[in-house]
Amino acid sequence: MNFEEMREELLQRIVNKQLVNATISQPRQKSNELKRVKLKPIELKGSYHIQIEYQYERILKHENVLLEEFEQYLDKVFEQFRQLHLQFLNESIQIQLSKKNKVIWKGEKSQKKEVNLSHNRKKQYLLDDTTPYPFLIRLGVQTEDGKVKKQKYDKFKQINRFIEFIDDSLDYLPKDKQIRILDFGSGKSYLTFALYHYLRIEKGLNIKVTGLDLKKEVIEECRKIASDLQYSDLEFLVGDINDYNDESSVDMVVTLHACDVATDMALARAVKWGAKVILSVPCCQHELNRQLHSPALDIMVQHGLIRERFAALATDSIRAEVLTLVGYDTQVLEFIDIEHTPKNILLRAYYTGKKPTSEQRKRYDDFVQFLSAKPFLQNELQDYLNS
Repeated sequence: MNFEEMREELLQRIVNKQLVNATISQPRQKSNELKRVKLKPIELKGSYHIQIEYQYERILKHENVLLEEFEQYLDKVFEQFRQLHLQFLNESIQIQLSKKNKVIWKGEKSQKKEVNLSHNRKKQYLLDDTTPYPFLIRLGVQTEDGKVKKQKYDKFKQINRFIEFIDDSLDYLPKDKQIRILDFGSGKSYLTFALYHYLRIEKGLNIKVTGLDLKKEVIEECRKIASDLQYSDLEFLVGDINDYNDESSVDMVVTLHACDVATDMALARAVKWGAKVILSVPCCQHELNRQLHSPALDIMVQHGLIRERFAALATDSIRAEVLTLVGYDTQVLEFIDIEHTPKNILLRAYYTGKKPTSEQRKRYDDFVQFLSAKPFLQNELQDYLNS
């Protein structure tokens, strides 16, 4: 089947109102801010529409398109994405497109599905909020029958947001060996268990995950849960980031609320291990606050609260830039809504090996000089910055 035949086949089924839902993913350009698109039919004012949900890094946008106008939107999808999962009334279809639009089509007959045309804007989570997940039940997020506890709904949304980041990272993880993942500062390990569940059980990947934390009693409880759930390649260890020397190569490093320079230690370790993916949620940042000396900023930093916030934002900006300078595609993202916590920044970095320009390095040097800063992460990665 060539590209035009595939396009006409899909369009015909959609025009004939056979579509139940669809997910379009794998942007052709990694820089594309639009990460995935979801389709579903709905009825508005008595007319059949296709609802298009655009999923960006931080926001969702919806557009409702009349069926007879949908063809142009489908072409835009083909221009931007390489993978389509489509559920029709009697068949599930997966399509993979190469860079030159070579088509891999996999179809599988399924029991007849019903189409729900109601206009429902309920958030669609990667982990469904009505399906019981054993790890969420054990962690007290869900009841035995799969209902999310009212007081835990913010945690449930945080877990799903984190899994979206994991899902977006899949293309950067190795396909030909066991994927090694370390989680520093795992704490009660909501996100560690979620990561393991999603990659091992939902995606069927060969992974080994280690959660590391200083709290012995918390680690013991996590070990018990992992054992009870038979998560054989998920381990929990008591330890400090400084003392962990059991690895020479790691594929993904996660750091959650590691205080002050402990975040920098973990980021430096991740770079030295050659991690392809880094996800870091910083906590308190004191190092730059102590160093900060820039008379031009006195009107701001004379106020303790503003000085603290400025230092925190500058610290994370420096971290992101250092990671970029050593070969990562780095973004600073909102982890969860700011109404839930002020500590809502996540640093996401994918290793590309791209060399920085002299202008990028000068811009960074000028910034830290302006602040009179001597960043811990810069010192730890000096050899990489100079290479």
